[in-house]
Amino acid sequence: MITAFRGRRVRHALPLLLLVLVLPSCKKKLPGVCNCSPGDYVTTTSVFARGFNSPRGLLFGPDGYLYVAEAGLGGANPATCTNVLPPVGPYTGSDTGARISRVSPGGIRTTWVNNLPSSQTAPTQGSLVSGVADVAFIGNTLYGILAGAGCSHGVPGIPNGVVRVNANHSWTEIADLSAFQQSHPVANPNPPDFEPDGTWYSMIAVGNDLYAVEPNHGELDRITTRGAISRVIDISAAEGHIVPTAVTWHNGAFYVGNLDLFPIIAGSASIYRITPFGHISIYATGFSDIVGVLFDQLGGLYVLENTTGNPFPTPGTGDIVRVDPSGAREIIASGLNLPTAMTMGPDNKIYVSAWGFGGGPGMGEIDVIDISCSKQVVSVK
Repeated sequence: MITAFRGRRVRHALPLLLLVLVLPSCKKKLPGVCNCSPGDYVTTTSVFARGFNSPRGLLFGPDGYLYVAEAGLGGANPATCTNVLPPVGPYTGSDTGARISRVSPGGIRTTWVNNLPSSQTAPTQGSLVSGVADVAFIGNTLYGILAGAGCSHGVPGIPNGVVRVNANHSWTEIADLSAFQQSHPVANPNPPDFEPDGTWYSMIAVGNDLYAVEPNHGELDRITTRGAISRVIDISAAEGHIVPTAVTWHNGAFYVGNLDLFPIIAGSASIYRITPFGHISIYATGFSDIVGVLFDQLGGLYVLENTTGNPFPTPGTGDIVRVDPSGAREIIASGLNLPTAMTMGPDNKIYVSAWGFGGGPGMGEIDVIDISCSKQVVSVK
């Protein structure tokens, strides 16, 4: 995970504290997103589900259940090929330490897919884990993307790649992203911070294809359901080593947020707009440590920041900023504990993976942020 952030490593824990602030006014009613005047907003945050092992990407499926990628528990098998350089490496790994969980509308977690690969950094970096980085649906078929596999991570028999979840909850790897990265190097890799197998972070479905962001090499790639891989853009060629992490799709373009480097410099992270043909431009600037991006139905952009006000990832300092289409910004939640991803639920509430790294087994949780109005409002059509 933040192993997937390359160059970014984190430490441990504090209790959850979330602050309530207001959003800009809206011109039409949309329950749970933005439907009242300034001063009338009420934001409540609660724990939706517990018991995760470093939760990462999450998404509601067509069945209404929440699916959560988990980095897992790491492993003890040493890398047997080219190692990741110290102090991050050498890694150790396991073929079976990660999983994908399914959460009922009532918040009950069950293991949906088990025995996926997981790995961890050197103990000097906190033995931080990578495993399943994200999930996506095409129709009723669930896909996951692996970040903790590959020979350099102590998992020589399974490369990093995209897996398809079968009807019996087994999984089949359909695309070898380790091999693709090794045969398609980017223009500006960072030698002291290089992962031979990559550390994939976000994946989304657009139409009948999957699109994934890899932070260490700095790229956005397209993966078909038949396993063909092609590069949309080498972000490193245009922007250097900026550690792109989060991706979403909106109005015909990709929007990608980046983490940037350590120590964290407040305001150094940005949102980039990338066309399907690979043209990149800056959409919004002035963020810190971005790990999630999404749009609501009114065109508001939500930006999940892992850490604010500190030079290194710190529990209790994550937040979510809403950027109105006008450009106005408001913090809608703060005090988040090492968040790693977010998604919008069918109820228009925001669901966040918390304690996404740095905690012990089962310490991860999914928090839900409900944005409502304290007064009855009338729709403006």
